[in-house]
Amino acid sequence: MNLGTARLWLRPGLVGLHVFAVVAVAFCVFMGLWQLGVYDSRQEHERADKQHVPRVALSGLWGPDQPFTSTLNHRPVTAEGTFAPATQQVWVTDKEQNGREGAWLLAPLLVDGDDHALLVVRGWAPKAGEFPAVPQGKVTIKAVLQPGEAGGASYDPDRREIGSVRIPALTNELPYDLYSGYAVSTSASAAAGLDLVPPPEPGDVSWTVGLRNLAYAFQWWVFGAFAVFMWWRMSTESVAAARPKVA
Repeated sequence: MNLGTARLWLRPGLVGLHVFAVVAVAFCVFMGLWQLGVYDSRQEHERADKQHVPRVALSGLWGPDQPFTSTLNHRPVTAEGTFAPATQQVWVTDKEQNGREGAWLLAPLLVDGDDHALLVVRGWAPKAGEFPAVPQGKVTIKAVLQPGEAGGASYDPDRREIGSVRIPALTNELPYDLYSGYAVSTSASAAAGLDLVPPPEPGDVSWTVGLRNLAYAFQWWVFGAFAVFMWWRMSTESVAAARPKVA
């Protein structure tokens, strides 16, 4: 850029435009970063809410005829009831724990009379075998709720084994009205010497939480890019129009 061109760009009429463009772009960048910070904060708050949910009684939270909603996922509860006979337990195969393949022991817990049952993972064993005895009488266990597992795992009625906690398949095999999800017990008293199954950690928070703020952030940055474009176009047109007069 030669001296004459530089003078055209620094004319009093254009200096104001340059200052306005700098202020506009800086404001758009700042507002975009602020909205991005709000998005991050909402993600952190949602993650904290999922990880610090108080334990409540199952009876006041969820019923056997109600669907399993997202608010129930990973929810710690206390469940009171009576375990069904040991012969009605089921082994859930192909379950890895501490790098080893094994099986979960799944037992129906009668929580509302003799008709409704919540499937409870009592513990993990290196292999499926004989079913251990169930605790007698009414028990209270601590557990974490989980949705039923997907997949087309078939049920073996002779070995009482299934490849996943597939609620619809087990509904046809057990004489109870099953809850639409299951629970992972964290009470050693219900494990019968088996290894407790660590409850899954709450899943990652969906990126859509606070999506509006994320969209606003990109919107401000688009405004900033548009301001740069308009500044460049108006400046170059002004310089081009003024060049013959200088000449």
